[in-house]
Amino acid sequence: MALFTKTDLVALAVFVGAWIVYAIALEWTVYGRRALNVRMNHYRDVWMDRILERDVRIVDTQIMASLQNGTAFFASTSLFAIGGSLTILRSTDDVMNVMAALPGGFETSRALWEVKAIGLAVIFAYAFFKFAWSYRLFNYVAILLGAMPPHTERHTAHAKAHASRTAKLCAAAGLHFNRGQRAFFFALGYLGWFLSPWLLIASTIAVVIVMWQRQFGETSLSTLEADAVSSRAKAPRGRRQSRSRA
Repeated sequence: MALFTKTDLVALAVFVGAWIVYAIALEWTVYGRRALNVRMNHYRDVWMDRILERDVRIVDTQIMASLQNGTAFFASTSLFAIGGSLTILRSTDDVMNVMAALPGGFETSRALWEVKAIGLAVIFAYAFFKFAWSYRLFNYVAILLGAMPPHTERHTAHAKAHASRTAKLCAAAGLHFNRGQRAFFFALGYLGWFLSPWLLIASTIAVVIVMWQRQFGETSLSTLEADAVSSRAKAPRGRRQSRSRA
């Protein structure tokens, strides 16, 4: 008896394919440059420029601590999720008895259930590595913030280059955080496979639609675009030229 039915293979292919296509469309295509995540990189640049102008940077260190704490929370949550997945794997017989008692019944092989549980643990393990690396990168950003030149040197090439490097590293940390969070969302869709491969297909499509709306929703994007246009219009001519050279 085959471990996977044809429907299971189709559903798994839809799940993996949707994840890959969504990631490519968001991170590697021209259309993905309009995404909310990418738009926020502009404000990371603005943030670092503002830091150069400030003498006291206590607020910036508080913002940095907030970003680190949020990333650490998701990293620790990933560990709990991995533990929960392994608990399901260990208690296969008990869980299958409970699922079989549900209305409509539930039938599956022990081997298939264990494969599904291992797959869920792998997704959360991937999320943990992404969040952990994002946390590490935010630590590096904090170090660069501490090494930021004083505001009296804000117009020097060295200061502008340092601010640009810090913004790029902050964007990289945000990228890995977004990938870890994306794994969490797809893990929710993956849960549908424990009930039915058709539910896996439906839940995967639902997750992609929700995430796409979060990235390209007209309200959020129009707000950021309008603010960016306004900022460029209000910026001094010399400042706009220096930003374009950076």
